Amino acid sequence: MTIQSPVVANGRAYDIPKVCAIAICLDGCEPEYLEVAIAKGLMPTLKRIRETGTDRLANSVIPSFTNPNNLSIATGRPPSVHGICGNYLIDPDTGEEVMMNDVRFLRAPTLFSKYYEAGARVAMVTAKDKLRALLGAGLKFEEDRAVAFSSERSGETTKAEHGIDNASEWLGMDVPEVYSAELSEFVFAAGVKLLKEWAPDVMYLSTTDYIQHKFAPDEKGALDFYEMFDRYLTELDALGAAIVVTADHGMKPKHNADGTPSVIYAQDLLDEWLGKDAARVILPITDPYVVHHGALGSFATAYLPEGADQGAIMDRLKARDELILVVDKEEAMRRFELPGDRIGDIVMISGENMTIGTSEHRHDLAALKEPLRSHGGLTEQEVPFICNRVLALPERPVLRNFDAFFYAAQAAAQ
Repeated sequence: MTIQSPVVANGRAYDIPKVCAIAICLDGCEPEYLEVAIAKGLMPTLKRIRETGTDRLANSVIPSFTNPNNLSIATGRPPSVHGICGNYLIDPDTGEEVMMNDVRFLRAPTLFSKYYEAGARVAMVTAKDKLRALLGAGLKFEEDRAVAFSSERSGETTKAEHGIDNASEWLGMDVPEVYSAELSEFVFAAGVKLLKEWAPDVMYLSTTDYIQHKFAPDEKGALDFYEMFDRYLTELDALGAAIVVTADHGMKPKHNADGTPSVIYAQDLLDEWLGKDAARVILPITDPYVVHHGALGSFATAYLPEGADQGAIMDRLKARDELILVVDKEEAMRRFELPGDRIGDIVMISGENMTIGTSEHRHDLAALKEPLRSHGGLTEQEVPFICNRVLALPERPVLRNFDAFFYAAQAAAQ
């Protein structure tokens, strides 16, 4: 690699790596998953890295959902800068409810694009294709210096659009089922092969949280997953890369004693108080993967009708035991660094074992085969931040998961 200029992305200067700088986002990795797997002897490499490198906890961005946090890691900045504040929103230009996975919603360049512009070789592999276009924004693939694909669509990749033809065939692995641990294993296996054969300077590996939604930390499915991850981590570490392991959010049980989902239906409440459909409740967790969570998470935003008594509505919501925080738009923007034009008049966050729904009849929960586990709130904000190098991390300000590449590059430059 010959970097021709300093690498500055969104006001942050990033070091020039001497070895590959890798950030791994373990989707939904509540810190307890690692603690339990290590205690059972299933993650010897991560155990060693925690003892000889850097082992900290960091905060994710709020809402603690996939898209906002992956884009924060990719840009090194909060949603107020990059604009992606959920998986789903009301488009302020059209008033329609849409997925926030189109590049047009991205308001800041990724650090991958800035490394690419400076002359680096950049690779990223995601489990879900919903992230691939956003993370690959600004990359050009014809010069053989960029690769960006998902395991979900790995049989359809092309050199022109992804930097590689038929990634599934290239890797020698079948295209995985979306609802499987193999979707994430494909990411790890591709990362190892890219590091060995393609020699990226910067690489991002981002998984899916299907396993974490399905299994508690001490259950076999979760233990098998983290044992598998540790095998690939062993290979990446042995190849000399500087690696930061973090997560986009944690994961908590969100069900009642009988196994049914624990939900407060906010749209039903506002319909009762203001009239049917006078207000609109938006759940930013919403995405196509209903088997994961049934669109139930711990963060919601509400748009109130003109003339509504916002203070009175907020007081009634605050009186609900299911909600641990109810704030107006201005406070949500300040406290959580959110873009004001993409959230409603009110933001609601539920407790550790509670989710927020819209109307009860709108949630198809038939696909949930296990007791609900989900995320999105303050209780899922704490995530691992582990590096296989010793880093001089400050105690303050609070470490953020979107510092991953800043420190991975710093470690790779040593």
